[in-house]
Amino acid sequence: MSILHSTPRADGFHMPAEWAPQTQVWMIWPERPDNWRLGGKPAQAAHAAVAKAIARFQPVTVAVSASQYENARARLDVPNIRVVEMSSDDAWVRDSGPTFVINDQGEVRGVHWGFNAWGGFDGGLYFPWNRDEQVGGKILEIERCQEYRTEGFVLEGGSIHVDGEGTVITTEECLLNRNRNPHLGREEIEKVLGEHLAVEKVIWLPDGLFNDETDGHVDNFCCYVRPGEVLLAWTDDPQDPNYPRCQAAMNVLENARDAKGRAFVVHKMPIPGPLYATEEECAGVDAVAGSQERNPSVRLAGSYVNFLIVNGGIIAPSFDDPKDAIAREILQKLFPQHEVVMVPGRELLLGGGNIHCLTQQQPAPHRG
Repeated sequence: MSILHSTPRADGFHMPAEWAPQTQVWMIWPERPDNWRLGGKPAQAAHAAVAKAIARFQPVTVAVSASQYENARARLDVPNIRVVEMSSDDAWVRDSGPTFVINDQGEVRGVHWGFNAWGGFDGGLYFPWNRDEQVGGKILEIERCQEYRTEGFVLEGGSIHVDGEGTVITTEECLLNRNRNPHLGREEIEKVLGEHLAVEKVIWLPDGLFNDETDGHVDNFCCYVRPGEVLLAWTDDPQDPNYPRCQAAMNVLENARDAKGRAFVVHKMPIPGPLYATEEECAGVDAVAGSQERNPSVRLAGSYVNFLIVNGGIIAPSFDDPKDAIAREILQKLFPQHEVVMVPGRELLLGGGNIHCLTQQQPAPHRG
């Protein structure tokens, strides 16, 4: 399909909110042994559980390498899951995949952002990442969607959340990090977001969750539940390193107004744990120079905010933690028209993220 030389805003397209109707969800099969323990087998079981949970509500497409195709096809043995062969460097399609945009004439296109494995040679998580950088274009090619490119501008889908009505939430820790777009300042980054998401207002939270190896992606910390309302990861413990981060985010949200002039309603979601990998879990990850080290002394950035909204469902992680039941109750209260399905998220967390990070929704065409 053709690469366009305009922007979504100029062409009348925008990124819809996650709760807008979807045609499918994209995922990528995990196998990287220097990120997923035991050759990725426990993570593959966890990914299959997530894919099957989503498939109860809508179609899922899972991209998989040639060497893993037969295995993935056998494990993803439900009719609503399509498996396609695609090379990649890892499984984080939220970040390597495209951001889909729609207009009011029933068209769907995609933004293919630059990708540098969360920091390139200045704190990035692995090298090389050239196959991941191609994922966005490959998905758009498969779906016959026209493509917008942001040459020279790096962004991961997990670093933004939109309300579909002109506002995006992000973090300074990520988007203003020197390892993403050091040649651009805040106002220039806001302009790129405005042109490619069709937003008028950017809400800048200072930081994301403590020890989030993505440099503080907002999708692990704060998300929209509907226009004007957000869900924020929260702790009341002043000794928790997340405490000042939560307080700073709350201060921003309480004093901000969105693109429609609304004050924010902020709902709090308790943070699980603290959670740590075991020595055995870390020992199962291959040690490779240039890849993220797994260390049992490093706190994991576990979060219930890292969930996915699908048609009629909420797919959320559980951690075998006493707060799991509280998280389910909060999500069900916030989404009364959706069924909350919790899927074990520990194996996903051990790899550095969770359900929202590992999925990318494709919106349904809309006619206004």
